Amino acid sequence: MKRIPLSVWLTLEVFAVTWSTNSLAQESALNMTQGVTQISSEVYHLHMLIFYICCAIALVVFGAMFYSIYKHRKSKGAVAAHFHESTKVEIIWTVIPIIILIAMAIPATKTLVAMEDTSQSDLTVKITGSQWKWHYSYFEQDVEFFSLLATTQNQIDGIEAKGAHYLLEVDNPLVLPINRKIRFLLTSDDVIHSWWVPDFAVKKDTIPGFINEAWTKIDQPGVYRGQCAELCGRAHGFMPIVVHAMTEADYDTWLADKKAQLALAKQQAAAALSNELSLEELMQIGEKIYTERCSVCHQANGEGIPGAFPAIKGSAIATGAIDQHIDIIVNGQAGTAMQAFANQLTEQEIAAVITYQRNAFENNTGDVVQASDINAFTMQAQGNKEEL
Repeated sequence: MKRIPLSVWLTLEVFAVTWSTNSLAQESALNMTQGVTQISSEVYHLHMLIFYICCAIALVVFGAMFYSIYKHRKSKGAVAAHFHESTKVEIIWTVIPIIILIAMAIPATKTLVAMEDTSQSDLTVKITGSQWKWHYSYFEQDVEFFSLLATTQNQIDGIEAKGAHYLLEVDNPLVLPINRKIRFLLTSDDVIHSWWVPDFAVKKDTIPGFINEAWTKIDQPGVYRGQCAELCGRAHGFMPIVVHAMTEADYDTWLADKKAQLALAKQQAAAALSNELSLEELMQIGEKIYTERCSVCHQANGEGIPGAFPAIKGSAIATGAIDQHIDIIVNGQAGTAMQAFANQLTEQEIAAVITYQRNAFENNTGDVVQASDINAFTMQAQGNKEEL
């Protein structure tokens, strides 16, 4: 029985791989997602076009190579030919790659140009990355909020079973309407982060002191998840992105409710200035805030990470002057990973976490800080700035 040449087997294998990739593209975890936007679909089809071109090139090149190895092998008495420069061959192998590159460049350029066109947007959202959370601000809507990891520390530590969306769930998702062009302005408060949602084909770096632009127009309602895609420090893996895409009517309802919710929160924060909580109440609130916001750097036991993040336990800040402690929580510390929490926490929450730090981890100062103390400090600081 005559043996089938290796080149034929190779040809059949390449065709089989190409066909199976095309039919199973969406199901395969190894392939790109088609996403839920026109741009993500264009990126996907561009990717597949380039892949098929590469398969065709591989088929021709390796087919010719293996055919030559089989057909002109020494055991069949083949004798190597001796020839030198051929102008015709050199022209052919120069022109063909140029044609291939042009065939690849034209659709790629069209897609890249479309990806960068942020004009005529219906909604603008500013996205600010920081260690390790996202801040979303809706232009002309007076709506802004932080989005933090919602996975519990017990799940991370393996004490509880991991949830269905382990490390991909947040307390405040970004909510967007479908069928509207949304422009993103992306920047950072500290180091370089990267806002990446595969279903939108959006992946942009957020760079301190610089603003990048991107856009999307979502076709289908749903929940879409992403992550920070730039190594940004110890808790880089704890910066998930969750986007809730709603119908336009549902989005408008959510926006009205969110505005009412934020207005109520401001009223409650103002009312809290006249409330004095007990040490036990402040410790309870402060422990929750500390676990959510502080423990990632300073550790749950308050001992920090030597050489990277200072300890709270026995520290000069947590056991020293209260004003200095308030200042570092409210204003942060330049040149370090210590952020300013004035715009992230209410005055009552700041008071609670300071009280907790001064009385937990065997610090036991007995100090009680109230929301009115934080307000008085910030008012005095503002007055000093105005005088200068």
